[in-house]
Amino acid sequence: MLKKRIVSKTIFDSQKMKIVLFSFEEGQSLSEHQAPFNAQIVVLEGEGMFKLGGEDFKGEKGSLFVMPEGLLHSIKAIKRFSFLLTLVKP
Repeated sequence: MLKKRIVSKTIFDSQKMKIVLFSFEEGQSLSEHQAPFNAQIVVLEGEGMFKLGGEDFKGEKGSLFVMPEGLLHSIKAIKRFSFLLTLVKP
């Protein structure tokens, strides 16, 4: 059985901003890592758990999360879900 991977697709990339679409299957996760730039996440569909700076938040359609540069965070899909990640470059 093939394991499905997290899907990511860059939608826009410039000197000042990058927008990436992510899609997760139920149970998939990204381990804790740091935001390289100021960033925001907008959940488009489904449900996920976001650990942002040590605090847990449930994200569902329409949820918006803002992350300052350097914030430790991780993500886990509760149900299949997708979100847009916008990185604001210095």
